[in-house]
Amino acid sequence: MDANAVLDLMWIVICGILVFFMQAGFTLVEVGFTRSKNAGNIIMKNIMDLCIGSIGFWAVGYTVMYGESIGAFIGKPTLFFSNTEDMHNLFFQTVFAATAATIVSGAVAGRTKFSTYIIFSFIMTVIIYPISGHWVWQGDGWLTNLGFIDFAGSTVVHSVGGWAALVGAILVGPRIGKYTNGKSNAIQGHNLVLGALGVMILWLGWFGFNAGSELAISGDSANAAAGILITTNLAAAAGAVTAMVVTWIKYGRPDISMTLNGALAGLVAITAGCAAVSPVGAFIIGIIGGIVVVFSIDTIDKVFKIDDPVGAISVHGVCGAIGTLLVGVFATDGGLLYGGGFAQLGVQAIGVFAIGAWALVTAFIVLFVLKKTIGLRVSKEEEIDGLDIHEHKSNVYN
Repeated sequence: MDANAVLDLMWIVICGILVFFMQAGFTLVEVGFTRSKNAGNIIMKNIMDLCIGSIGFWAVGYTVMYGESIGAFIGKPTLFFSNTEDMHNLFFQTVFAATAATIVSGAVAGRTKFSTYIIFSFIMTVIIYPISGHWVWQGDGWLTNLGFIDFAGSTVVHSVGGWAALVGAILVGPRIGKYTNGKSNAIQGHNLVLGALGVMILWLGWFGFNAGSELAISGDSANAAAGILITTNLAAAAGAVTAMVVTWIKYGRPDISMTLNGALAGLVAITAGCAAVSPVGAFIIGIIGGIVVVFSIDTIDKVFKIDDPVGAISVHGVCGAIGTLLVGVFATDGGLLYGGGFAQLGVQAIGVFAIGAWALVTAFIVLFVLKKTIGLRVSKEEEIDGLDIHEHKSNVYN
């Protein structure tokens, strides 16, 4: 193996480790944005997303996603991937799969059976996520053939998780006391310090998520990766500042949790086009994400009465879709604003709607079957007392 190949391999491994650490960020965001009596349950769900995802993706999910293509729709599955020359890619893609699964956790927090969640997480990792990922990231996937651009996964990872989260939140129903007499009641998270730390960890990990998706650092890839770091950071910063300003105008105060979600919205939105847009384009995409996330969270909560404690549906589902569409506008090669017309925007729309439909339908089938068999929701007593005590016989805050 020559020096450049070794350098590229190490780059993928290091970036994969950064993405691995994002699991800690998701855990802290969810714990901080929800009630203390469910903190242990959230810890367990996020750990199991990583553990079960690692095993399931190695056992079958990786080849479903990257195996020899069957009709440009699905990879030919083989059991227990063992190609020693490709283990670095297996690791990198495994932590992406775990990210897609764990997005669902926050939207159904505080009222979902742990056993049911584990089963869904496994299916998400080995079937739902890998098949739609195959469409985009495998060399002859049908969306790849159309020219669809989703460089690091605004749609492939984040929207898939976000739409599954939407289905889960609807089927499991709102938390007790969330809606009374048609009014949405705020149920405050217990520790925004943990939530803020989680967002900062996610922001850090996102540099590995996006720049690592270059899959190399030698030669011209070094400049490409550096550019991705800048577009990623600018979009996150713009998203946070914009969400702060919007809430300051809308609510009369700069809202902390919305500002934190604004940073995440910018990160999710730029993930599709981080290698395809200029720094200015990334800045504008971040602004759009920061605006969209505030109004989306409010609309989903107050208009549609869907209880999403951490805003996962808006941050990952809605902003993932918006960010992917905006590639068709801001891509410096073929984007609407760069003389490319509407062609790329049309392809982006096809990909967003196709993958969105796949995630919504498959998640509904799986969760509906689970609801009718082993059940989705804990009892009223368990929800009131807290899932930590009933599901795990434990209390995080002794």
